[in-house]
Amino acid sequence: METTRHGAAAGDAGRPVSADWTIDQEWDNYTPEDHAIWRTLFERQSKLLPGRACGEFVQGLRDLTIDAGQIPDFRRLSDDLEKLTGWRVVAVPGLVPDEVFFDHLANRRFPAGQFIRRAEQLDYIEEPDVFHDVFGHVPMLAHPVFADYMEAYGKGGLRAQGMGVLANLARVYWYTVEFGLISGVEGLRIYGSGIASSRTETIFALEAPSPNRVRFDLERVMRTLYRIDDFQETYFVIEGFDDLLALADIDFGPIYRRVSALPDLDPGSIDPADIVLHRGTGAYHKARRNVA
Repeated sequence: METTRHGAAAGDAGRPVSADWTIDQEWDNYTPEDHAIWRTLFERQSKLLPGRACGEFVQGLRDLTIDAGQIPDFRRLSDDLEKLTGWRVVAVPGLVPDEVFFDHLANRRFPAGQFIRRAEQLDYIEEPDVFHDVFGHVPMLAHPVFADYMEAYGKGGLRAQGMGVLANLARVYWYTVEFGLISGVEGLRIYGSGIASSRTETIFALEAPSPNRVRFDLERVMRTLYRIDDFQETYFVIEGFDDLLALADIDFGPIYRRVSALPDLDPGSIDPADIVLHRGTGAYHKARRNVA
């Protein structure tokens, strides 16, 4: 079946009228099938995440009453979220341009895709849909420290774009907000949305022997390439969310200059300076490359 593109991925056809790319969610237009897909995704992730997702993620789901019943109405969801951390969720058609995305984050607005995947895309979808964006991202925005980090990232993204170093900062978002792990007294836990919203990556990121699990280091992450088409080869582990918020106080200028003078690191590589929590076998991605 032909893949439908949304938002910026659809070119001019996906561009809305509004300059900030926001649209009406049109919640009443979701079909019973749409809500059934949400329910299927929600229920199977809800079975997997206890003991795997961090407590802050689980608490966010509870505080915002995101549940299996139906796709959340962004207006009601935003009213609840705003009371907790001042954030709101705004509907967009899909992916948005970088400068639009950063401006939303800098102003405590999270742009969430309005569409939901089809039944045959339950396990993989190229573009972030409403399940990825709302189930995966929004619970963490109910946590004050993480919410502050996301605002700071938006402001930093606008600066990085002006400096021509966006690729390096984008890797920080990828390896924290999308695919981050956190260690604590209960062990390793998920907080990244790309993991939390994926049945298969939930297991792979935490339990598979194949990927590396490495202590988060800002400059190391900024040098590390990532995969957009498969599981990650390396996951970076923070010790607490204050680690992320502390990045807001750093002068990134000298870091960008240092990083730009160094070679990029492959997604599955181990650097001599790494604090390695688990050295992966790399078996999964080796097998994938052999098949290809």
